[in-house]
Amino acid sequence: MKKLGMVGGLGPESTVDYYQSIITKYQERIGSKEVLPELFINSINMYQVFQFIDQSDLDGLTDYLVEAVQKLEQVGSDFAIISANTPHIVFDQVQNRVQIPLYSIVEETYKKARELRLDKIGLIGTKFTMEHNFFKTPFTSNGIEIVVPTASEQQYIHKKIVEELENGIVNQTTKQKYLDIIKEMVQRDQIQGIILGCTELPMIIKKEDLSFPQLNTTEIHIDRIIDLMFT
Repeated sequence: MKKLGMVGGLGPESTVDYYQSIITKYQERIGSKEVLPELFINSINMYQVFQFIDQSDLDGLTDYLVEAVQKLEQVGSDFAIISANTPHIVFDQVQNRVQIPLYSIVEETYKKARELRLDKIGLIGTKFTMEHNFFKTPFTSNGIEIVVPTASEQQYIHKKIVEELENGIVNQTTKQKYLDIIKEMVQRDQIQGIILGCTELPMIIKKEDLSFPQLNTTEIHIDRIIDLMFT
């Protein structure tokens, strides 16, 4: 069985979600509640990641994440993932400097969109994910249009992610505003689905909240992790 190395803490709430979901799905796959997967978690500082990006110091961010993955290599991980969307802004640079394979949340989400035959998809997440092209490129280069909210909507979404969701706070007023933004994107932009491009967003937006496809990046990533463990 292959051992996962996970760069976590990005933020803590979604790291817990990854860990619990991996255990549940692993036990479902193996057919026993009396077996647990062996994995390693290196929990790093989410706010340090934000600072690197705010300062446009992508070399510093790369170094920080490379060091995190190398520690996972040293303890025996067979492959690794970064349990957040935003740090994937330097995914390729990190992969080029480590020995074990990394599996991208962005690439797996693109594969899911292609599987669902979606042509125009909304994307919400941190301001870094919405503003930069690292998440959009695999989609747009393969003919799938990515739409982000307006500047004021992006500001609200990011603020609530950092102030509330990253701290485990689920506010119903925030949830309703998020859903209103998504519904506005449906009317305004004719999107066919929405990418929950922050691993904390599934805390507040549930499958039953919307009547069209949600691409839950956390769930998509975890499903791939389970497949890799059994490969």
